[in-house]
Parts: sequence; structure tokens; C-alpha cells
Amino acid sequence: MSIPKRILPIIVIAQFCCTSLWFAGNAIMDDLSIAFGLDSSALSHLTSAVQFGFIAGTLVFALLAIADRFSPSRVFLVSATLAAAFNLGTIVEYNTMTSLLSLRFLTGFFLAGIYPVGMKIAADYYDKGLGKSLGYLVGALVVGTAFPHLLKGISDSTPWIMVLITTSTIAVIGGLSIALFVPDGPHRTPGQQTNFKVIFNIFKNKPFRSAAFGYFGHMWELYAFWAFVPVILTTYNTLHPSIEFDIASLSFLVIGLGGLACVAGGYLSIRLGTKQTAVMALLLSGTCCLLSPLAFQLNSSLFIAFLIFWGLVVIADSPLISTLVAQNATPETKGTALTIVNCIGFSITIISIQLLNILKNILDPENLYIVLAIGPLLGLLTLYQKKRVANV
Repeated sequence: MSIPKRILPIIVIAQFCCTSLWFAGNAIMDDLSIAFGLDSSALSHLTSAVQFGFIAGTLVFALLAIADRFSPSRVFLVSATLAAAFNLGTIVEYNTMTSLLSLRFLTGFFLAGIYPVGMKIAADYYDKGLGKSLGYLVGALVVGTAFPHLLKGISDSTPWIMVLITTSTIAVIGGLSIALFVPDGPHRTPGQQTNFKVIFNIFKNKPFRSAAFGYFGHMWELYAFWAFVPVILTTYNTLHPSIEFDIASLSFLVIGLGGLACVAGGYLSIRLGTKQTAVMALLLSGTCCLLSPLAFQLNSSLFIAFLIFWGLVVIADSPLISTLVAQNATPETKGTALTIVNCIGFSITIISIQLLNILKNILDPENLYIVLAIGPLLGLLTLYQKKRVANV
């Protein structure tokens, strides 16, 4: 069956529009602090609230098999609309710390109906070449999450309220574009009624389990690296007092360029195979973790080049491993499989980030990031088993 050419671009644009909600609060943290009288300790809680909301949302969506039982396109629209509404609720004048935490949590909760469901929609259309398709989708996620920072940074005079209005508006547009122009895909197999045992049954499948553990290893490194990019740059400044980086701009560059790596990895997977390309990216990012202490001794140009390279390879494997997860799940559980793997993966990010927070008071700052190599090592051990995960 011929897939209309409009399908993939619409999914990608919608994914970008909707995932801009993810870090909309982060981009305006200073403004929120002033507007609502928040202290510095409250800001980290607001950041974590979205992550916890996403974890809770993916767990509920997986347990109820939402993306398998109902039309994924409609689930995407409803989730985008609700996430946009809760994001917009932040502008209400009489918000308190409790209400702000609730709003960010609920925004994250309904992002569970956007990111993994978007991958499910793509998988329902592109059985072959799925790695390339998810490369575009995850690339859109990377750029979408960085977009609020760019929006706020366009001009110092950009009101923080307009950042929230803009991200909520384009999220609704993204949801509508999916509902109107992307019907359920030809490879969709509707799931059965709710079965809470389905999650455990999914993990009995050895090829799926190997792919999932590869994803967990990848996630151990990814968000911890992203979260600490500004800290890494600040550490270099401290070790080299004569150097003064523009921390915000370089952080955006290191993280945002990862979107291109996702697309490039998708095309490379067509030639080398999905698993082999993912293994190569994991190996390179793990090597960056191990070499990170030496990087702090480089001159500033080489150090930035190293960080950009790390930012490329740390995300390049994400759509590829998600492809392996989708292709090793049964058709009727594909949506649930992608959702629960996202749930567990994002839970792991909180552990690795908190571990770095603890270790930064114990280890020398330049040696801190060696611990992130644990993730790629686990991913390599679980993925590189030819009898389990096929190199599709």
C-alpha cells in the first residue's frame, strides 16, 4: 500500500509543536520566580514535576492500553489539547506553588499521549524504514523541547506569558493536524480490552526485552547529560578562568544539534541496519563518558567540539532503539509497549540525575561523568545479541 507523502511531515511537525510544551516552564523559570514569589529551591521542583507527570501518564496509558484500544490520532489530539490547557493555566494570576506544581505535573501527564503515541502512529504507517521515520520524530522532539528557550531568547523583551501562549497554541494546532490529516495507519491492529497482565506478558518476549533494556541504558545517560551540559560548561570555565562561555547559547547548541543526529542516524540505519547503527552510537557516547575527564584539559575550541560530538551521539540511538522496541512487540500491543518502555526509561533518568547530584559533592567535577558510561555499557550488552534482536 502506498503511504501518502504528507503523512510523515505532518507527524513530525505535530510532534515538534506539541513537545514544545515539555520545557516551556524551564525557559521562563526566572520570570515565574518573580511573578509568583518563588524561592530558588522551588524551581527544581517545577522542573521535576513535568518528568514525574510524564512517568505517571505513561504508566496509566500503558496499564489501560489507551494507544492500542483507541484511535491513536484521537488520543494524540485529546492529549495535546489537555496538555496545552494545563500549560496555559500557568499564566493565571493567583497561582500558588501547589497549583503550579499541579499544572506542570498534568502537562507532563498528557505528554504521555503525545510522544510515545506519535511513535505508535508512525509505526502503524511505516513498517519498513521505521528507523528513518522515528529519526525525524525524535529529532522533532529534541528541537521542540529546546524551542521555548529559543523563543524566550529571541528578545529579552519577550513576555514570559507569550512563551506559554505560543507553545500552547502550536500544540493545539499540532493535535488538530494529526486528527484531521493522519488517520489510523494501515498496520494498526486494535488491542483488546484492558488487561493488566499485558505489561508482564510483553516482557516475556526475549527480543523485546533486550531492545527495552537497550533503551533503558540509553536513557540512563541521555537526560543526565542534557541536564548537566550547563554544569559541564561552568566547570570548564572554573578550571580555565581565562575562558568565558555563553552558557545558555552553547547549551542550546549542544542539545539542539542532536535533532540532526536523529535524522542522520535514521538514514544510516537503512544502509547498516537499525541495531548496528544503534550499537555504534551507544559505543561512541559511552566512549565520550569515559574520555570526559580528559576533555576538560583541551583548549576551548576542541572542548566545545567534543561536547557537540557527544550531544550528537548521545541522542542518535534513541529513535533506532525505539524502532527495535516497536518491531519486537506484537502488533496489538505496540502502543502499550512503547508507552511502558518510555515510562520506565524516564524513571531511570531521575535516578541517574539524582546520582550525579550526590556524586558532585564527592568526586572531582571533571571525573563526575564517567558514571554515565554504565548506561551505554548496559545497552551494548543487551542489544549486541544476534539471536535476540534482529538487525532490521
